[in-house]
Amino acid sequence: MASEAVGQWVLMSTGRSPTNIAVIKYWGKRDEALILPVNDSISVTLDPDHLSATTTVAVSPAFSSDRMWLNGKEISLSGGRFQSCLREIRKRACDFEDEKKGIKIKKEDWEKLHVHIASYNNFPTAAGLASSAAGFACLVFTLGKLMNVKEDYGELSSIARQGSGSACRSIYGGFVKWCMGKKDDGSDSIAVQLADEAHWKDLVIIIAVVSSKQKETSSTTGMRDSVETSPLLQYRAQTVVPSRVLKMEEAIKHHDFESFAKLTCADSNQFHAVCLDTSPPIFYMNDTSHRIISLVEKWNQSEGSPQVAYTFDAGPNAVLIARNRKTAALLLQKLLYYFPPQDKDLSSYLVGDKSILSDAGLHCTEDVEALPAPPEMKIHDQKFKGDVSYFICSRLGAGPKVVADESQALLDSVTGLPKGL
Repeated sequence: MASEAVGQWVLMSTGRSPTNIAVIKYWGKRDEALILPVNDSISVTLDPDHLSATTTVAVSPAFSSDRMWLNGKEISLSGGRFQSCLREIRKRACDFEDEKKGIKIKKEDWEKLHVHIASYNNFPTAAGLASSAAGFACLVFTLGKLMNVKEDYGELSSIARQGSGSACRSIYGGFVKWCMGKKDDGSDSIAVQLADEAHWKDLVIIIAVVSSKQKETSSTTGMRDSVETSPLLQYRAQTVVPSRVLKMEEAIKHHDFESFAKLTCADSNQFHAVCLDTSPPIFYMNDTSHRIISLVEKWNQSEGSPQVAYTFDAGPNAVLIARNRKTAALLLQKLLYYFPPQDKDLSSYLVGDKSILSDAGLHCTEDVEALPAPPEMKIHDQKFKGDVSYFICSRLGAGPKVVADESQALLDSVTGLPKGL
């Protein structure tokens, strides 16, 4: 390493990765260490402008150990999942040279260089919004850029999988399938893109953040318990999911919203049925989650065909996928009728694509108060103010990207420590 000639340099790279929401769920591993699933899964990647992880990684001969900061707090890097990702990326690192800065790193030198990592999620961590998927996808993608890794995205997805299973699907944008694979070493358990984010532009996604608290039962623990105790999980993985995945691929390919919605809702409900079938039972949804399901089911029924799909990951937050923008505006009216904001600030109650408020004719809280009761619901006088923390309006989005603007880096380019530390 030509570090002596230029002093203690710091080499950095920053990336941004989206989160994803599974419409055919991943629940249960056939190999805990390699994170190999018991079934295929399919997800939609969300717009990183609204839900994403930003990660800056740096190397320097001045660093004495590997260190990481998540949302401003230092966390341990000793966990096996972090170490797996670091090891696999370092193994694939290539020669690097920056003549301008006088930095030259040989392939074998990457093993000797310690890394500093800073990551920030622009949405709640561990609340059932796939924060670990965005985080590990971003870590692997950005480390790969820093260390001049040449592997394709399929290979990167296999590494991200070893950090968090769902992370492999965040390596791509649009609609993504995680193939469970058959090999014992997991080399064929990778993500593939079914269609990019431009394939089905009509879809609008509204997320009701019912709780941003860390969940009681982590996904890792919950999955392990389900695999060990739920007969329904085995039936689902072996009998139900294979045909459901094929039908979902067809629905996506042909923009068949009716099939897409029915499959998405059914798979979400079955996933939560598996959680209830686990011993002891796992409760990820709450009363507010159930009220939102009831609202969507009754509306879909009254229209004669699905207008909105719902899906819930391992948490109470509702992810609602509307067939188009007009439907999304109507959905927002119904949601805000039952779950109005607690204060007068409507703009902070809906984040992401705020223009949906105008489409719904909602410019202030007085407009919300004047909303008519949804005709398909029998109980009109009951409202649940405070039961939803806030809403996010989003759409399908692209995969990971390099952030070239150095002002957006989370680490200081001189010290390699988090900015402001």
